[in-house]
Amino acid sequence: MTAGTPVRRHAAGLMGTWLVLVAILAAIAAPATSAATTWGTPTAIASYGESIAFRQPANLDAAPRRVEILLELPGGSGPVVTEVQPPGGAGGVTLAHELRLSEGHLLPNTTVTARWRVTAKDGRVDVGPPVTVRYDDTRFQWKTLTGEVVRVHWYQGSDDFGRRALAIGDRAIRETAELLGVTSDQPVDFFVYADQDSFYEALGPGTRENVGGQANAEIRTLFALITPGEINDPWVGVVIPHELVHLVFDTAVENPYHFPPRWLNEGLAVYLSQGYDATDRGAVEAAARNGSLIPLDGLGGQFPTTADRFSLAYAESVSAVDSLIRTHGRDALVALIRSYAKGLTDDEVFQQAIGVDVTAFDAAWRAQLKAKEPVVYGPQSPPPGPLPAGWMDAEGSAAPTLEPGAPAPTTGPAAPAPAGSSGPAGVLVAIAGGVIAVGLVLFAMNRRRTRTGPAA
Repeated sequence: MTAGTPVRRHAAGLMGTWLVLVAILAAIAAPATSAATTWGTPTAIASYGESIAFRQPANLDAAPRRVEILLELPGGSGPVVTEVQPPGGAGGVTLAHELRLSEGHLLPNTTVTARWRVTAKDGRVDVGPPVTVRYDDTRFQWKTLTGEVVRVHWYQGSDDFGRRALAIGDRAIRETAELLGVTSDQPVDFFVYADQDSFYEALGPGTRENVGGQANAEIRTLFALITPGEINDPWVGVVIPHELVHLVFDTAVENPYHFPPRWLNEGLAVYLSQGYDATDRGAVEAAARNGSLIPLDGLGGQFPTTADRFSLAYAESVSAVDSLIRTHGRDALVALIRSYAKGLTDDEVFQQAIGVDVTAFDAAWRAQLKAKEPVVYGPQSPPPGPLPAGWMDAEGSAAPTLEPGAPAPTTGPAAPAPAGSSGPAGVLVAIAGGVIAVGLVLFAMNRRRTRTGPAA
């Protein structure tokens, strides 16, 4: 027993030395802490239409090499990093940055979260506490009513109007969520503007003149232009559910890879809010007869801007959705929409849900309408060139031997591209007046009809 004691003491001594060494090495290898920068309470003050001012009191142990502000907005893939002029020395400072809204538009009801990051000359990085501010439209005294999911904000009109809008909105959210089998219980803010100028200023300088509203899924906010004379109009019972369908649709298909074609989103919103009515049916049938029908691959992104083609795009969208439901059933439509949440391609989604790809569905829909083949515009597939000597063509024939000076033969004329197909550079369908450049969910109206539309 005694013979073993010195050995145990020696082992214990070695262990103690080893633990001390490990602690020293760990201290050397450990990254520097942020204790060198003492952060105060940050502030952010939003001034509508002007700027958001960010301030961060701090105590720096040394003059920093770099100072940055990190701004996070809803739906962003990461913070927007802006370098700020660093202070010239150490000690107590107030870091400041002003986000000028004249340099880029921000939708009302958007929240912005900011953090400050200081990089010392020795490479140490300190990140300050977050501060969040909501950018509000402070031009009006908003009245607010809160329902199950929807919060309605308006500044002209009676409380009865607010209650009506709230009931329509909550019902649209509830019924669409039940149809698509999703949970949509996050609050939705619905702002009603009573005059066009204020409405367009809220949406920003890029807003088209035929836009009557906008819904943004990232901030779960719906904006609508409803003048005092329209408050009791039946149109209100269409525009509110239409836009809220877009928000539930976004919940059902959300994925980081691929968004559904716009005609499907718009078609569902029109179908659920007003149905495939006689006006839309007449427009689609007339276009089918005269050959001006836009193939569905021409409605996958932006819609035309001229009034007639813009309206036709919506009419075609609800026509296609109506055809899908009549041919394959509502359950197939729901399965198709929900499949987008897996990040599948359009063709994969359609194949799984109804057994055909998008091109075949488009052809079947146009066949039901007895539509003339549309004129295809844009780059076309060129005729194939000559085969190099010794090569075989598709039928297995060898390339012909050319006499000196003879023109090079081709393998035959190129077949015309079928409607809805695209060549190597893609096919552009003729759309009079160009396309709408929208990044958000939009709807348009002309005081006789209402059109709504989501982001592409």
